[in-house]
Amino acid sequence: MEGTANLVVYHNGEIIQNTHEGVSFACENPFSFVVPFTMTFIELQNGLCQRMKNDMLRRVSNILYRNPVIIFGSLIQFDIMPIIDEASMQNMFHIHRQTQVRQPKIELYIEFENVEDGIQHYSDIEDDRVEVYEGMNSDSEEVFEATYEAGNEDKDDAVGGEAAVENVVVPPAVSQPMSVPPFIRILDLNAMHVPEFSEYTNIGVDDLEDGEFRIGMEYSSRKSVVTAIRSYTISRGVDYNVYESEPQTFYAKCKMYGRGCDWLIRASLIQKKGCWEIQRYNGRHTCTMGTISQDHSKLDLDTVAETIRPLIETDPSIKVKSIIAEVQSRFNYTISYRKAWLAKQKSIAKFFGSWKDSYQALPWWLSVMVQKIPGSVVQIETRPLYNGSEEAGGVKILHRVFWSFNPCVRAFKHCKPLVQVDGTHLYGKYKGTLLVAVAQDGNQNIVPIAFALVEGETVDAWHFFLRNLRSYVVRRDGVGMISGLHESIRTAVNRSGGDWQPPRAWWMFCIRHISSNFLKEFKVPHLQKLVVNIGYSRTVEEYNINYKRLEERGEAYARWCDAIGLRHWVLAFDEGHRWGHMTTNIVECINSVLKGARNLPVLALVRATYYRLNELFTQKSAETHERKRAGFTYSVFAQQRIEANMQQAGNIVVHRFDGRNDVFEVREMPSEKVLVVDLARRTCDCGNFQVERLPCRHVIACCANRRLNWQLYVHDVYKMTEVRKVYRFEFMPLGDPETWPDYQGPTLVANPALRRMPKGSPKLT
Repeated sequence: MEGTANLVVYHNGEIIQNTHEGVSFACENPFSFVVPFTMTFIELQNGLCQRMKNDMLRRVSNILYRNPVIIFGSLIQFDIMPIIDEASMQNMFHIHRQTQVRQPKIELYIEFENVEDGIQHYSDIEDDRVEVYEGMNSDSEEVFEATYEAGNEDKDDAVGGEAAVENVVVPPAVSQPMSVPPFIRILDLNAMHVPEFSEYTNIGVDDLEDGEFRIGMEYSSRKSVVTAIRSYTISRGVDYNVYESEPQTFYAKCKMYGRGCDWLIRASLIQKKGCWEIQRYNGRHTCTMGTISQDHSKLDLDTVAETIRPLIETDPSIKVKSIIAEVQSRFNYTISYRKAWLAKQKSIAKFFGSWKDSYQALPWWLSVMVQKIPGSVVQIETRPLYNGSEEAGGVKILHRVFWSFNPCVRAFKHCKPLVQVDGTHLYGKYKGTLLVAVAQDGNQNIVPIAFALVEGETVDAWHFFLRNLRSYVVRRDGVGMISGLHESIRTAVNRSGGDWQPPRAWWMFCIRHISSNFLKEFKVPHLQKLVVNIGYSRTVEEYNINYKRLEERGEAYARWCDAIGLRHWVLAFDEGHRWGHMTTNIVECINSVLKGARNLPVLALVRATYYRLNELFTQKSAETHERKRAGFTYSVFAQQRIEANMQQAGNIVVHRFDGRNDVFEVREMPSEKVLVVDLARRTCDCGNFQVERLPCRHVIACCANRRLNWQLYVHDVYKMTEVRKVYRFEFMPLGDPETWPDYQGPTLVANPALRRMPKGSPKLT
């Protein structure tokens, strides 16, 4: 590759994010020099060290390239691409040759280290490398999200040279896959358990009768014959060179051809038959591989992606180490982590769409959904995209999006007057947070009612979510809201103008978050359970006992709990607004409706919420209809709770205290514990009556004593007539995308500032 490039090198400075062009570099004394495209990675490192005018002996520890990415048309945004080896350096040169008209210089940010320091702290450096290696083989895949772009590493179609790397491609929105893979519809109603991997059926080619090809064998397509040749080659530990690769012909010879092996194969398209046929074959290999390798050159991304297709269809969040194990068991080769990761992204893109296409197609899909299901809510916030100092016309950066489907909006009217909100991180190519609002039906089932994709758990993001949630979904007053203790939520609630404060709403905290924060503050795991017990205290007496136990173990612990505020986290003081629920239920929601979806491109994630909620409503509608038809008056939860309370009501002595049969004193036997029941106020000293809105054993005893109807004290939300209404509203098929109306609106692109950065890069300012 002939030619030269002008390098501008920044060092001892900073990386600045969130500029109108994306990422930029800055330092006091940048320097520049010209390098040939034939320069090697080692030569670049040596040249950079020589340019540093310093008596200290130095070496390069990190090279970051300011990578120009075409966002839309001629618009460029910059992100960071680490230069770590020969391949990434040549990729940098290739990108520069494609974009040098608009970006004439290559900008690098370099970090140096003193050789003396490096040697002195060799064990630390080694530890750092081990940490990176372990991270690469752990559950975290963020490094590769920022470093690698899925493409063809080695493709048989390329003859006598390397395949070109496509740096920027922005296809039209219609290229986004709109079929519904099975994974999108899968709903895990168990919710609390993470299932083991299923038994997967490997996808391969038909077995050859004797393990060898023969002249006249037919294949349905060019792809199938090439796949068969690759599989044959990999299984035998041999290799081949492609001598002819045309739309109608594929011709390959053994790499050792003419040097002890005469293996060759030619396949061609037979137009009359409409199939591919083996027309020339010299029989089995007579050579052996000269070296032993863990990988195989023909075990390329396409082959690996096709091999893992059943796994990706079932669970796109599958870990890379599981992909490596699957390939090893199939082909007896251990591919690199990088190849496994790239194959995973390629397979995900095939079934769920690419990230760029996904952002462009999202507003189109949402607009169609709103038209097909009137009453659904979509609110999108965008930011301008700049080309230099000018704002780009017709293109916007997706900043935030809120959505709620009409069946969910209408379902909430028949759920408990309680909403649980929380956020969960996204694990895809771009950082961000998915905010979720969950309701509860009368059978303790979670019902996700609203979602939002935002930049993170910032004040503005929470304000955006809570404002839309209150305006379009949770519109009735007297509701409770359970959330975490995040300071940004507190500020957003205070900014709501009373929408989430008494008397319109009661804001309370999740006991999981409180327990976690307590552990972070004091590092005393043996006291976590006691803190949780305080929160679950249903009576003042029970609270005082638990609180005193905590205070005896340290006054600082009690003062920390005092600062939370009793009504925000203790059942005995929440006036029943929790309905007995102590968490945000985000874990349950993730394990069911959101399982595996947080790794997907943005549109696939949104579609997953649509189709999985359709499955939820369809299944629950059938269940509730069957239970109502069977003659049951109350939900399973309410029925079981009432029956248990009836069994425990027999050893209670009842004394009436007024003529209206409202106030009673009851005595539990044999403990002789005395409690007061007030049917008019619907309270009992045990706390259970007001917490759950179900008659406790003391209420049932009072009703039995005075021949009162205990059913009057069961809240309507537990009745099957009401539970059925939660799921009676239906989702609708969206139809063939070919029939959808054209999208009228700006083209949306991802926020480059949210692109994941490699671990270990300089901190951004």
